[in-house]
Amino acid sequence: MNKTFKIYAIIFIIIMVILALLEVNKKEVTDWRKNFDPNEKSPFGLFVFNKESKDLFKSQLKKIDKTPYDYYNQNKKEVHNILIIEKQVDKESWRKILTEVSKGSDAMLIVSRIPKEISDSIGYYDSQISFNEQNVLKLTDQKYKNDFINLDKFPSGRGFSYLKPGIEILGKTIEKDNADQANFIKAKFGKGNIYVHSEPLFLTNYYLLKPENIKYTQDVFSYLNDRETLWFVEADDTKASSKFFMRFILSKPALKYAWWIFLGGLILFIFFNAKRKQRIVPIIEPLKNTSVDFVKSIGNLYLQEGDFHDMMAKKAQYFLNRVRMDLLIDTQNLDHDFAKKLQLKTGKPVELIQEAIQLIRKAQDPYASVMKEDLARMNKILDEIILK
Repeated sequence: MNKTFKIYAIIFIIIMVILALLEVNKKEVTDWRKNFDPNEKSPFGLFVFNKESKDLFKSQLKKIDKTPYDYYNQNKKEVHNILIIEKQVDKESWRKILTEVSKGSDAMLIVSRIPKEISDSIGYYDSQISFNEQNVLKLTDQKYKNDFINLDKFPSGRGFSYLKPGIEILGKTIEKDNADQANFIKAKFGKGNIYVHSEPLFLTNYYLLKPENIKYTQDVFSYLNDRETLWFVEADDTKASSKFFMRFILSKPALKYAWWIFLGGLILFIFFNAKRKQRIVPIIEPLKNTSVDFVKSIGNLYLQEGDFHDMMAKKAQYFLNRVRMDLLIDTQNLDHDFAKKLQLKTGKPVELIQEAIQLIRKAQDPYASVMKEDLARMNKILDEIILK
């Protein structure tokens, strides 16, 4: 492990420790967003209602994860109940719901608003009827006169300011300084009925966890017939983030820490391995000088053949060529003048020069008798004159 890697590893560990300490010591922040998510445990989620719905609807509640338009195009149903809780529904799906109601089904729409053309077809106009930070929801039926719910956290304040004749008011918003306003109505539509409640907050975790509010919820759903109820819970486009595959991991502190540590380690690994690595340099053997081996091979060949005269002739030829090229002495005549010039330029003794000339003449004489000793002596003398 090199020094640079150690430094980055220490920095990474320090950062992770700091993040962990900040996470452990941070205060939990309550999410007050009105998400109306059946799986969300925040104050304005529907987790509690989702868990209790089985008993509330006597095990006849069926959750549908498709839009009403897609579901009814694929399924033909007998009369049933339809439940929509504060979710965006496309206009084609609303029309499908109205079609099913006209055939005899009942629909419970617990929404703060729906498209105007749909509300007009039902026979009401919804608007902001209250701006108070607190109000009370109460049912108009005398048998439910003791059942109410106090909305003390972010009520929407929406209700119905205009109702067509024939629409029955089932619940109102009660305020001290304002007249009572309808917030829960029943409208006959074809063979069925449509129930519209404009304040879905009463179904959220924050209010259902208060025991005194449960009775009001039971009273509202008591208007539906005892039969199969389809609750359309298919996620809205506006809540697409809830489908994020990391949602569960990021919602659990332990898994979230493990995930961030994993990502940090992965980034660190990629950072160090992304550097250009030196490829292994192959060992290239230097080219071998075969000249010596070649000369030895040729020498051995001549030695085996025993042609000492030819070897002396070639040695003499090689020597004279060196004299011409290096010493610039004419080698046409190996006379006294040649011997004097060679002696002056090489500085060798006269006797050595004379012996070399005699051996060269002997090598050049094709009829001379040459012995092995002559070759050895000539080789020694000539090398001594030229090389030393």
